[in-house]
Amino acid sequence: MALEKINMPQLGESVTEGTISTWLVKEGDQVQKYDPIAEVMTDKVNAEVPSSFGGTVKEIVAKEGDTISVGDLMCYIEVEGGAEENNDTKPNEEKTAQQVHDGDDQSMKKRYSPAVLRLAQEHDIDLTQVDGTGKGGRITRKDVEKMIASGDIPKEADAPQQQKASRHADQVPASSAQPAVQTGAGDIEIPVTGVRKAIAQNMVKSKQEIPHAWMMVEVDVTNLVEYRNQMKDEFKQKEGYSLTFFAFFVKAVAQALKEFPQLNSTWAGDKIIQRKDINLSIAVAKDQELFVPVIKHADEKSIKGIARDITDLATKARNGKLTQADMQGGTFTVNNTGSFGSVQSMGVINAPQAAILQVESIVKRPVIIDGMFAARDMVNLCLSLDHRVLDGLICGQFLARLKEILQNVSKENTPIF
Repeated sequence: MALEKINMPQLGESVTEGTISTWLVKEGDQVQKYDPIAEVMTDKVNAEVPSSFGGTVKEIVAKEGDTISVGDLMCYIEVEGGAEENNDTKPNEEKTAQQVHDGDDQSMKKRYSPAVLRLAQEHDIDLTQVDGTGKGGRITRKDVEKMIASGDIPKEADAPQQQKASRHADQVPASSAQPAVQTGAGDIEIPVTGVRKAIAQNMVKSKQEIPHAWMMVEVDVTNLVEYRNQMKDEFKQKEGYSLTFFAFFVKAVAQALKEFPQLNSTWAGDKIIQRKDINLSIAVAKDQELFVPVIKHADEKSIKGIARDITDLATKARNGKLTQADMQGGTFTVNNTGSFGSVQSMGVINAPQAAILQVESIVKRPVIIDGMFAARDMVNLCLSLDHRVLDGLICGQFLARLKEILQNVSKENTPIF
């Protein structure tokens, strides 16, 4: 017996790392060569990692949610006779062995990877009519690609009515495949590629896997607005970039996360990983593209430092200069939806993070204080939470603390530099 390593493969040009979103095997499982063993997500692609060997999964080194570099160790496979003997295995022998091993096990038949779902949607394939060659009948990307190449693509309409009714009752993911859409005169077809495709895939994955819940609080930020307006011209002249309201909100969120680290967490299947570092992702739009660069160690920075990071990252995004390092490591997302005039929204969580906060537009309106109407600057803060990780109690406490911080911002207790 020999131990062989499975390392993170190169998943595309300029892709230097990947995040293990799901392990498809566990320690002790038997795998055949080319069996998919893990799903990996990068900023550009979602992909399956196949086993390079047939044998027993001895040790899983990289855990779900871990982001590792290309070439880094993912797991060990124990093989009989070592790599040389294993590599001599003929494809036909593999398939036979696999069929014997799997038998009638169809436990993984209805579990589809993002790559399989994407191909099914693009080619309008009814996955319930596809025979999977993966472990437990799992349909692999190669199964779908082989079917597309053959031209023999099963459509939903091909299935008997009884089967279709059963599929809908079971809520099979393949039912989300997009139906053919007819175009009319003057319609414009825009291919979905690049960042837009990655956004779509990540959002679908997030909504499919994460049970979202929402909360909102209303905050009186009159003191914050007055303070920032007093300082903005001097700050711009001195530093050369703008002192935005958003920098104050990011700073306040970082402070509240230090007190409520439960929101700075990741769901990892059989455990929750509470992150030590507070790295805040911020959404930056460019034309039809959306990027989510990261302000690292936001809790250790002044409002000036955060304002500079926001300016630098936004400039990089607009100029197409964002790097992989700029985009990785986020532990919580703060989205400045108020910049578009929005006053209420429900963000989709940036997986594998556990929550996202939408900072809405600051609106001056009458508020009753001590029985009297007063004109105040009000803002809504909308929190989407992963209900696997978080509950209303802790999120309510987090929002209440965040509200307290923001309502008490002043020159005396909130230094900018």
